[in-house]
Amino acid sequence: MQAAPRTDDDWLAIGRLEDIPMLGARVVETANGPVAVFRNSADEVFALLDRCPHKGGPLSEGMVHGRLVTCPLHAWNIHLDQGEAKAPDQGCVPRFEVRNDAGNLYLNPEPLA
Repeated sequence: MQAAPRTDDDWLAIGRLEDIPMLGARVVETANGPVAVFRNSADEVFALLDRCPHKGGPLSEGMVHGRLVTCPLHAWNIHLDQGEAKAPDQGCVPRFEVRNDAGNLYLNPEPLA
């Protein structure tokens, strides 16, 4: 069975693009836990649960480079667009959809499948 489409009312307004530091992150609290919203040098925005799949480190405190974030605890690299750990490490963190509407950012608080 296919899920019903989400309405705009289901999305959380989380601020503007410039509210997220370039090559950094901002944390948004949701019913599913803290979500780290990242911005890379190309102004791409990604959202992951703020827990590394290795030992639960705060990804929001990691270094963003390209489409990766490096966990500050044990230097695991996580693909921002996939939520997957970069090989040879293995693991996955839930991803969330972010919509950029003329610089206004909205977060779908439900993890992507």
